[in-house]
Amino acid sequence: MKADFSIIHLILQAGPVVKFVMATLVLISILSWTFIFQRGIALRKARRSLDDFEKRFNDGQDLNRLYDYLGAKRKITSEAETVLRAGFREFLRLYKQEALPNVVMEGADRALRIQLAKTEDDLQVHLPFLATAGSISVYIGLFGTVWGIMTAFQALGQIQQATLAMVAPGISEALIATALGLFAAIPAVFAYNRYAQHVDRLIRRYDTLAEEFSGVLHRRLHTQSWENEPSTQD
Repeated sequence: MKADFSIIHLILQAGPVVKFVMATLVLISILSWTFIFQRGIALRKARRSLDDFEKRFNDGQDLNRLYDYLGAKRKITSEAETVLRAGFREFLRLYKQEALPNVVMEGADRALRIQLAKTEDDLQVHLPFLATAGSISVYIGLFGTVWGIMTAFQALGQIQQATLAMVAPGISEALIATALGLFAAIPAVFAYNRYAQHVDRLIRRYDTLAEEFSGVLHRRLHTQSWENEPSTQD
């Protein structure tokens, strides 16, 4: 009788430990793909909103207009606005308290950095999971393979005459675990590397924008009249 070497049959015939390993790898793969799509959409949205924000205030226009824009804005629609608004609000708060100019600027810069760090954390959500999945999935699959082969040879040791037909199914079952490990690891590693680069580029752009706006606040502090102070009410 010809042996059934279909993948479904081999999975069903695998031992409990190998089945547990396969189930774990399938779960890791499902979570990885979920986070891959989620992060891809989120980072694409963040990039587009930053592009629109920079185009509005940087392309041949005076960045000082950003000062008035943030003062009149009622609803934050992008991460860039979140970062700059944090520095802007702290700047106004300290100025109204009649703090020294250097204290005002230090407070504004600190608020910008804190919000920038929070934004970076938000952009990196789920990336550590993808990195971990890419690192351990292969080893989990390898463990399933080693265990399956070990079990198969233990069973063959009880038979006086072993044939290739007896050995092949057990080895095939075990190798499926390695295949599943690779299936889970490769997309996770690729997505992590790609998204980590995207996050780094976005953070550099946010940082540059924050530095430029800090310069705007510094010039405003020393050269502009504050009789009509803008509002930052949400």
